[in-house]
Amino acid sequence: MNTVRDKRRSEPKGETRHWWVLAVVLAASVMDLLDSTVVNVAAPSISAELGGGVAVVAWSSAGYTLAFGVLLVIGGRLGDRWGRRRLFLLGATGFTVASLGCGLAPTATVLILTRALQGAFGALLIPQGLGLLKAAFPPDRTGRAFAAFAPVMAIASVCGPLLAGLLIDLDLFGSGWRMIFLINLPIGVATVAAGLRWLPGDRPDPTVHVDPIGAALLALASLLTIFPLIQGPRAGWPAWSVLTLGAAAATFVGFWHRQRRAAHPIIVPTLFANRAYTAGLGFGVAFFAVVGGLLLVLPLFLQTVLHYSPLRAGLIGLPISVGVAVASILGRRFAGRRLILGGAVAVSAGAVLLAAVVDHRTGALALLGPCLLIGLGMGSVFGPLYTVILGSVGDRELGSASGSLSAVVQLASAFGVALLITVYAQGAMVLSCLVAAALALLGAGLALLFPTTLPGGRP
Repeated sequence: MNTVRDKRRSEPKGETRHWWVLAVVLAASVMDLLDSTVVNVAAPSISAELGGGVAVVAWSSAGYTLAFGVLLVIGGRLGDRWGRRRLFLLGATGFTVASLGCGLAPTATVLILTRALQGAFGALLIPQGLGLLKAAFPPDRTGRAFAAFAPVMAIASVCGPLLAGLLIDLDLFGSGWRMIFLINLPIGVATVAAGLRWLPGDRPDPTVHVDPIGAALLALASLLTIFPLIQGPRAGWPAWSVLTLGAAAATFVGFWHRQRRAAHPIIVPTLFANRAYTAGLGFGVAFFAVVGGLLLVLPLFLQTVLHYSPLRAGLIGLPISVGVAVASILGRRFAGRRLILGGAVAVSAGAVLLAAVVDHRTGALALLGPCLLIGLGMGSVFGPLYTVILGSVGDRELGSASGSLSAVVQLASAFGVALLITVYAQGAMVLSCLVAAALALLGAGLALLFPTTLPGGRP
């Protein structure tokens, strides 16, 4: 008994700091995840109050993911350059202030701009978490810290749509949809305060460089793709929208050439010669376009066509979140290419079933099965994706490969929102589901190019 007491007394004070650092990083990740999911349920309420139709719905989601995706890789490099603790605190503070701006937005334009600011500050905030945890935890305990992410993120993904529906239905203080952003204020303030107290300090590294021209080309190409997809249908697809898409393709080519010649490229050029990795990027574009687009148009359809309340729409979408959570946790035991392939096929099949249910209007209960299948498929992909794709790259390419893949995931989500909301705006929810199914099936085909075994030899 005395031995146990002596051991507790002898534990270093840094032990408590470790877990506080984990709590701070998790709080920031949860705040970001909630804001990327709650808007889907709130979109019809936002459009009804601020006007602008589906374009406002699309931009309030795509603006966030576009800014987040473009700046994500840069945010990680800026953390190396100026210090992760400093960038984390700056990102958390900016994200909280931008959330206040979203909650008080008087017009659709202000909301879209403040959502983009949220995404930009989120891109400074989120990439610092991994480095901060590695600095806080001794090597033999980092595994325990990272293991906490899966269940916490799973719970957040389940609670996000329900929280949004509940807050809108409660209409606290007459705030309506605005409370889904204002609730970030206490979380953000607590995160910053705890970060100031517990996050470990680090020194800037002036030898780290960021390629500003490459970053600008990537941002411009992404914007030139998303803008005509959202605004073009409202204007009847005029010539400028087609020309803008052509300019986007040319700018992406320019970005690719810049990466081959830049002294400090955002994407290491040798990655372009890696078939498994480039197939992974293609898979990311196809699959996460489905994730971003389908999770937006489904709540929109439920509320604007079937006239469900936000809370009921959140409950209908709950099987997707539950499926993601269950598959993400259980899938860790079966990580590999086959799981990703099966997940993509499951999402495609679920989208086809969803199209059939929507077409026949067979009622709310009939929606639950396809939603659960879609969620299980998504969760099956989320867990092993990075391990499988990054298993094919070398150690010197790993940082660039991981950051680039994360950026592609975010930009694909913005692209999916723009694409599927464009189809949906023509009154074609069934076609939106079928387009999603085709994209998921394309992803399954690209998954066949992934390595057949993980680095450890597991299939």
